[in-house]
Amino acid sequence: MKEIIDIVAAYDEAVKHGKKTALATVVLVEGSAYRRAGARMLITEDGELTGAISGGCLEGDALRKARLVILQQEPLLVTYDTTDDDDAKLGVGLGCNGIIHILIEPVADDCESNPIKLLKTILSQRQYGVLVTAFSIEDRKAPQPGTCLCMTDEQTIVTGSILEGHRLAIINDAESVLVSRQSIVKNYIEGITYTAFVELLKPVIALVVAGAGNDAIPLVKMAHVLGWDITVVDGRNNYAIAERFPQARRVIVARPEEVLSHVEINEWTAVILMTHNYNYEMALLKELVAYSFSYAGVLGPKKKLDRMLSELKDSGLMLSEDQLERLHGPVGLDIGSEGAEEIALSVLAEIKAVLYNRKGYSLKYKAEPIHVAEMKPISK
Repeated sequence: MKEIIDIVAAYDEAVKHGKKTALATVVLVEGSAYRRAGARMLITEDGELTGAISGGCLEGDALRKARLVILQQEPLLVTYDTTDDDDAKLGVGLGCNGIIHILIEPVADDCESNPIKLLKTILSQRQYGVLVTAFSIEDRKAPQPGTCLCMTDEQTIVTGSILEGHRLAIINDAESVLVSRQSIVKNYIEGITYTAFVELLKPVIALVVAGAGNDAIPLVKMAHVLGWDITVVDGRNNYAIAERFPQARRVIVARPEEVLSHVEINEWTAVILMTHNYNYEMALLKELVAYSFSYAGVLGPKKKLDRMLSELKDSGLMLSEDQLERLHGPVGLDIGSEGAEEIALSVLAEIKAVLYNRKGYSLKYKAEPIHVAEMKPISK
């Protein structure tokens, strides 16, 4: 999602300066590749690139083709086949042993349903969204529909490029993806075979940092690099100052019983208690246990959390096994952290692993592939 945030920001900047743009999207990968379906890159007419569709080997060629797309104002499907051992003949030297299909679309600012504005719609609602991108591998000279549908729980936007003969089926498939939380690739036959990448986009992680001390500063800075939505809250008005945390979306002065009225606690929210004020954190934890949180961390030794849990029990608040599993103390992965910066790295890595249901161990010990098996087109 950070890549999309950067692309949207770069697009707004390009529009402000009157630059024309194109969006390149990896829509299908057969075999192995550095980036998977859903990777994106914005290209401006003067050659500025934001995002990435490979490890750097495809970008130059994509830039040349994007300029043609901007000139002709027609989407173009480009395929890079690296299954041949001698992939150097492509001039890109991928070494990935896969076939990568990339759709390059012109982005017209005067069109309310251009792909960037549809991405903005999903970002603005901070919830799951589905984007449907249609293309034809069978006939590359046929019109390439491109981004044709955007769906969230709040609304559905259908563009003029949707495959009209399959309009209802595409909408139903998008609804299914929104429910299943799993992207799919599907074929639709309309004279020729069109393929649609029905892509699930996950919300941005929201990080609530309870504590505005100096050790929170590197945590907020690193979370900002990741594109997370950050709220800093503290009871001390001389610490909770926006100038100390320019990367945070909000900096709030609040008593512990007021904190959760300022934030939304959902499956993509992580809360870190690091005020170094035991009573403040204890009061906030009492409020938090009433919510179905996904991750809550308490900075400090294990005996601190044990004491907090004992006090909760004495007050009649019993945490479920699920809540205990999602409550972390000490926080962070065991990477030998010393100092605020390394602790921040450890904490953010743990949050990412927990919210994405990963173990957080070294990838060299992972028996299966790093990425889930690549999606195969489902015939309609």
